[in-house]
Amino acid sequence: MRQTHDFMELYQAWQRLTSGPKAELRRVSHPENLLAIPAFYRLYSGRGKTEWEKQAYQRLIYCLPCIKEHTDRPVTLGAALADIRKGGRTVVSEKRLFQVVRSNFPNDIIQLRRVLRMVEPTVNWQKTAMTLWYWNERSKRDFLEQFFLNQTN
Repeated sequence: MRQTHDFMELYQAWQRLTSGPKAELRRVSHPENLLAIPAFYRLYSGRGKTEWEKQAYQRLIYCLPCIKEHTDRPVTLGAALADIRKGGRTVVSEKRLFQVVRSNFPNDIIQLRRVLRMVEPTVNWQKTAMTLWYWNERSKRDFLEQFFLNQTN
């Protein structure tokens, strides 16, 4: 059974950052580059106990700057990406998402962040954070299913 976490505290810490540290985090091109950014440590603040948890928080903080805002509605990341439309068509292509889910770390998370940066979705941060926390084959499949189940033609 999955452990539940309150990731809203991390989101609120992000919201409290001033524009300078937020900009530093937005400019990071690779998850490992976060380790050289003081703002990362302000958000991370010793949250992870194990190496696995540290890497999970790194994924969260890497993607967080590309989320437009949190909504209390139960909008998953996949559903949010399916719902972003321009000219009546979904902005995020299926091909692009398949590239994300078929890639291995760190390319998968880098490609996902590029998609997020392009569309800046509004999501339920708690649900999105759970997907990123358990970023593995199963969560990638769930993410893809959420995208397809929420597409409207």
